[in-house]
Amino acid sequence: MKMSEAAKFSEELRGEMSFDVEMRRYTTWRAGGIAQRMYQAADLEDLRNFLHQLPADEPLLAVGQGSNLLVRDGGYRGTVLLMVGALTELRMEGENIYVQAGVAGAKLARFAALNNLCGAEFFGGIPGTLGGMLAMNAGCYGSETWQKVVRVQVLTRTGELLERMPAEYEVGYRHVALLGKGEEGREKGGKAAQQEGFTLPPSPLTLNQEFFVGAWLHFEQGDAEAARQEMKALLEKRNASQPLDLPNAGSVFRNPPGGFAAKLIEGCGLKGKRIGGAQVSEKHANFIVNVNDATAADIENLIEEVRATVLQQTGVDLHPEVRILGEKTI
Repeated sequence: MKMSEAAKFSEELRGEMSFDVEMRRYTTWRAGGIAQRMYQAADLEDLRNFLHQLPADEPLLAVGQGSNLLVRDGGYRGTVLLMVGALTELRMEGENIYVQAGVAGAKLARFAALNNLCGAEFFGGIPGTLGGMLAMNAGCYGSETWQKVVRVQVLTRTGELLERMPAEYEVGYRHVALLGKGEEGREKGGKAAQQEGFTLPPSPLTLNQEFFVGAWLHFEQGDAEAARQEMKALLEKRNASQPLDLPNAGSVFRNPPGGFAAKLIEGCGLKGKRIGGAQVSEKHANFIVNVNDATAADIENLIEEVRATVLQQTGVDLHPEVRILGEKTI
């Protein structure tokens, strides 16, 4: 889809289309190349309309606050869907909270506390929006996103709005995948949904053909003041242990089974290791910070060097939990 082809879209679209967008403005690392296009929908219905009109082969990237994301310096050839400012609904529905993909974790945590619900406090410590949290099962301090999920709302590439149950997904540590393909996978993934009385969609699609746009989350009744104090304590712990004064993307590597990535990286003498403007944080070894106008290449090269060094010295292969995409520069 070329720039001139934007005119082919229906006038019914109410969102904002931008071209040649600097992704450093939309990622928490404050680094990265140019995206060809960015669309910020007016609301969920507008996003459905946009996807329905988009060519089937157009590369798509959904972005919330841009944490956990690195767009290479050569840029992204496709369309970025900006969820922040677009999918912002947050409300009580019976005993559950309905929250859309563009809502920040801190806002969700505060909303739960205001409604005398407990168990959402950890969301305040996650630097992202619900869409990304669902996609990677984000968590901290012993809690994870999918522990709270009743059901999710997804959009297909054609703009079809579906609801899915947790049993339709394989969910693990920083991992979420749609179960199975065809009727066999549908049966394995959907038994719980059938038991709960929800209508299953047609045969499942692979995860990258769908976008999380909302979810219904359940929390227990509790003391609002106690929830606020717990949030305060978790944020103080986060501020004390993480380099929040410098651009970063949160934890770079997943913790290996039975261990901690930060401990391995520190044990290999990598705290303070620097490539260009990117540095392994002196405060928390599993953070890479942008200390001096780092390029995406600086950050990616440092990630690769840390991984290679830890593997060589300890035999443990650390797996990045940050998403790296786009074109490399020559």
